[in-house]
Amino acid sequence: MKVRIKWIDGVAFIAETETSHAIVMDGAVEGGGRNLGPRPMETVLAGTGGCTAYDVVTILRKSRQDIVGVTVEIDAERAPADPKVFTRIHFHFAVTGRNLRPEVVARAIDLSAEKYCSASIMLGKTAAITHDFEIVDTAAPAAATHT
Repeated sequence: MKVRIKWIDGVAFIAETETSHAIVMDGAVEGGGRNLGPRPMETVLAGTGGCTAYDVVTILRKSRQDIVGVTVEIDAERAPADPKVFTRIHFHFAVTGRNLRPEVVARAIDLSAEKYCSASIMLGKTAAITHDFEIVDTAAPAAATHT
């Protein structure tokens, strides 16, 4: 896998992926940026969220769960001093579908966290990672939260 990072101006950069996609990253105004795009560390979290969401969707489909949506909200903390690595990351999954089985959803999330999501497994070397989930049943009026 290859990615090319090109400096644009100030502290703005464009990342060009091997698959011909581009991401603009920039710093905050107080750091010399113009706020043109996400911070590089935000893209790390976004990539990690995408990695685990991909796994969960794939596993739930293979488990024949009738899913129609998956959202992952990530809350993270970084070390106060350089290098400002992530020290705590919490993933909250909202899985929407019909008659979803909580134990299957939990297993999909666990498999992603422990076996498949390379990004979260790497970040787990410096950060305490936790997760929980809620199921939004399109056939029922209320959601249940699980930890």
